[in-house]
Amino acid sequence: MSTAPVPEPTRFFRAFGAAIRLNGRLSRLGHPPVVPVHRELRLVVREVRTEAKDVVSLRLARLPGDPGGELPAWRPGAHLDVVLPSGRVRQYSLNGDPAQRRGYRIAVRRIADGGGGSREVHELAEGAEVTVRGPRSAFPLIQAPRYLFIAGGIGITPILPMLRAVSASTADWRFVYTGRDRDSMPFLDEITALDQSRVMIRSDAENGGPPSGADLLSYAPGPATTGYLCGPPPMLAAVRAAMAATASMGRSGPLRALHTERFSAPPVLGGRPFTVELARTGAILDVPADRSVLQVVGERLPGVAYSCRQGFCGTCRTRVLAGKVEHRDRVLTEPERGGTMTICVSRAEGDRLVLDL
Repeated sequence: MSTAPVPEPTRFFRAFGAAIRLNGRLSRLGHPPVVPVHRELRLVVREVRTEAKDVVSLRLARLPGDPGGELPAWRPGAHLDVVLPSGRVRQYSLNGDPAQRRGYRIAVRRIADGGGGSREVHELAEGAEVTVRGPRSAFPLIQAPRYLFIAGGIGITPILPMLRAVSASTADWRFVYTGRDRDSMPFLDEITALDQSRVMIRSDAENGGPPSGADLLSYAPGPATTGYLCGPPPMLAAVRAAMAATASMGRSGPLRALHTERFSAPPVLGGRPFTVELARTGAILDVPADRSVLQVVGERLPGVAYSCRQGFCGTCRTRVLAGKVEHRDRVLTEPERGGTMTICVSRAEGDRLVLDL
């Protein structure tokens, strides 16, 4: 492991701050769909650095002798699809400096009982080669006069470049960073470079437990604030519950909108049970109203490919041989929806689907 200097704000962030001011129309358009990026790069791990307990960052660069030059540009909120040596595909937020086009930085927390992707990343050493796709964004930073950024633990990864960007703009902003304890919270050293009057570092160990949703919302700098949150499901649920409680009392809360990125699959809403037939094996599986096709199929076929589990990357797209699909993804085109589905979020419109699995 090596120690790297804390990145300094660059001209990119000043330019991006100006772009935030000029592109106000983006906020009126709402959350845009993910734009597919059909780009694949073979990169090498140039540096592995310990950032916190169970968290490492990797700096990825072009292979020696690759004449490709600078890597494709990205903006705060973007991520890479990383194809690991095992063939697993996982998505990791870019959290370095967008102006530094000679390398990408990602950071990954090791989840001992997860799907194996994080453990595999932690086993990568300097000199290892990986394939990446992207960059692309399902969590873009849009124009707003006021921001509240909330990060829980490794949720700092997409938020950090956003903080640098708004710091270079005229927007008012606040940032709340939470975690179990300070040893588990990556990039605390880089956060010290920000305006500390706008930053709240809050560890559960120092405050007797995690904050409530109302506590987190109380840091908003004013009314009609735009919120960005990346953290564990309980944090997201707490903030949304606090927003709903305020609305139920006929009051407007501090947030005009809340943009979120999840660590895990979202809950299935408005689902109904159906059956799935796996044509290659002949298995017939029951999909309950509150579970996804991916979850059910994954129990029978553990090697089924997936990544985002939220319907925007397309890794789990599967050919549909029979049955009508209720498409809930944000990645497939209309022609593609005629014969395929993303099994992480989409469901049967009727009682049965037959999949090419």
